[in-house]
Amino acid sequence: MIKQFRYIIISTLLLSLAAAGTVLAAETREEKNLNKEAAAISATAKTSQGEKVVVGRLEKEFNVTDTRIRGLRAKKLGYGEISIVLSLAQKMSGGTTDANIQQVMTLRQGPPRMGWGEVCKKLGAKLGPMVSQMRTMNRETRREMMHGMKGANEHMMERHQEQRGHEGMGSGNMGGPGMSRGKGR
Repeated sequence: MIKQFRYIIISTLLLSLAAAGTVLAAETREEKNLNKEAAAISATAKTSQGEKVVVGRLEKEFNVTDTRIRGLRAKKLGYGEISIVLSLAQKMSGGTTDANIQQVMTLRQGPPRMGWGEVCKKLGAKLGPMVSQMRTMNRETRREMMHGMKGANEHMMERHQEQRGHEGMGSGNMGGPGMSRGKGR
């Protein structure tokens, strides 16, 4: 009878741990996805054009100034982390105020240092919607970058064509390939 009781208790404990592990794995997966999206934002910002687009997107998305973004950069945060901090602060009462941003930063940096999943729980936010917001931000940033590159490429092509036109005119006036040489004169 005692063996059966032990068996039931141990089985229940193991089953509870397995269920808790499944819940933690789901949170970890979402947190990994959030970190992946944040890393993509930071990677986009590695070029001067990319940084300009990302900063503009952060200003627009979270209604913050360049000064606030530079302040967070001074705290050694990447642009992806900045987007997470601003997203969490935005969901708090009052929005992206200095106090809300500081509260998010304090939870994240500790002590004890918390993962984004734990920070979200403390603030009553959910990771899933944040992952979606970061994914959308990445998509829009890439689209904006491609549009900017397309415009820059068109401008370069126009300049190239102008230069070719000027070269052709110049060489024609100097007896270049555009003029007939000696035939018919």
